[in-house]
Amino acid sequence: MTAGRPRKPVELRRSEGNPGKRKLPDEKTVAILERAAEIPEPTRPLMRYGTELWERIWNTGAIWISDRTDIELLMMTCEMIDERWNLRIRVMQTNDAKMRRGLRELDKQIVVNLSLLGFTPTDRARLGWAEVKVQSKLEEFMARKAARG
Repeated sequence: MTAGRPRKPVELRRSEGNPGKRKLPDEKTVAILERAAEIPEPTRPLMRYGTELWERIWNTGAIWISDRTDIELLMMTCEMIDERWNLRIRVMQTNDAKMRRGLRELDKQIVVNLSLLGFTPTDRARLGWAEVKVQSKLEEFMARKAARG
């Protein structure tokens, strides 16, 4: 059984004028989360790759990531990235099958967390933040022609 298309977020339906005319939550009962004014400091120490992810997430997802409600999930994900880097080095050195399975499980959990934070193409589209537009053959031709001058 398929679940069908995911529901559009309330914010997106509201911004589109509620084309489906479904009942939306009263705006007075919805908590508005403020955007972080600047990149917050991690709540626990991170290594290089975790810190890089922390900064990339805040630089690209600050529109929808909350420094109040999402920070722990993001922190855990950054720690997993640091752990992944260390585990990957050990797997490459030892080729241990058990560690490799652990690495793949960690990879899956990282993808789940990034998805929960809105960092997969599907989740960004579901949140209404981005959509990949396929270029038509005509648009592709016109772009190539314009590039040639």
